[in-house]
Amino acid sequence: MRKLAIAQPLAWADACKIMTRERTNEDILVSIVDDDEVVGETIGAIVESLGHKTVVFNSAGHFLQSEVMTKTSCLITDLQMPGLDGLELQKELRSRGYRTPVVVVSGYSEEEVRARALSAGAVGFVRKPIDAEALIECLKTAIKSRAS
Repeated sequence: MRKLAIAQPLAWADACKIMTRERTNEDILVSIVDDDEVVGETIGAIVESLGHKTVVFNSAGHFLQSEVMTKTSCLITDLQMPGLDGLELQKELRSRGYRTPVVVVSGYSEEEVRARALSAGAVGFVRKPIDAEALIECLKTAIKSRAS
């Protein structure tokens, strides 16, 4: 009888941990800004496979004008886009007082481009074509940085 009494609270505690983890994933909103629709949808599918909500924008301007901007837990943005590029978007967010973690994706593979993005404050950099594992690791880092 004592074993049953001890086992039930442990099982309940484990269930609470699982529910909390699931709720946390659902509460994370990842905004994706990429002018290439296919890339945006691909990134969105990867992020959603982790249980997070996503919204995809085709320009930095559309993201900045959206209600979603203030609710975004992590931003994944292309580096090169018409209008504001990814680094300018990050700079604009900072100037407005938002500290949203940013992951930059780019088709440019030079180390200088990566270093420039990271020195501008991005928490991660992923080269195109998108490597799902690399993107997931950057996203995990970004979400952890948001929590601290």
